[in-house]
Amino acid sequence: MLKLAVLVSGGGTNLQALIDQVEQKKLEDVSIEVVISSRKDVFALERAKKHGIKSVAITRKDYPEPEQFEQALLDQLKQHDVDLVVLAGYLLIVPRSIVRMYENRIINVHPSLIPSFSGNGFYGLKVHEAVLSRGVKVTGATVHFVDEGTDTGPIILQKAVNVQEGDTPESLQKRVMEEAEWVILPEAVRLISQGKVTIENNIVKIKQ
Repeated sequence: MLKLAVLVSGGGTNLQALIDQVEQKKLEDVSIEVVISSRKDVFALERAKKHGIKSVAITRKDYPEPEQFEQALLDQLKQHDVDLVVLAGYLLIVPRSIVRMYENRIINVHPSLIPSFSGNGFYGLKVHEAVLSRGVKVTGATVHFVDEGTDTGPIILQKAVNVQEGDTPESLQKRVMEEAEWVILPEAVRLISQGKVTIENNIVKIKQ
């Protein structure tokens, strides 16, 4: 059984995509042990509660020192004996100490085709605003392992989405989520749970 911690900061639509596939038995031998939010009173916590998943909010402002915040986050991961940490719209940078401790066991979904429109400052709607401002014709989403950089870890899966005439950042965001993020995030978890993902020279290899 692959035990997940899903880290969120908002509505939790990617979390819901994972929950749905677990409940539909499309993600076998996978369990969501805990949902951890960087904010209180977000809908992702309600989603977890509705499906009987333990949830907790760990916010930076509740801890005077960064080390205390890191320890609180780490304590939750250890308490639930987590195998894989899934960043599903988590807007904080994961502390380096945790990235090192869970090397190649943290994945993130990013709403663009990395390396385009990624790195510092590119998150949420800002990504789609930048895509439209640049006038690109194809965007999409990426699932990658998390390293100590920002959106720089080995790429697991990508899926392209066409930009349409008349798109707004909001309409593009919705379509990227529906057509790409909600597809490739559960698929990446499935591949990892089946032991089909390896990393060689910082490049992901997927066994057939």
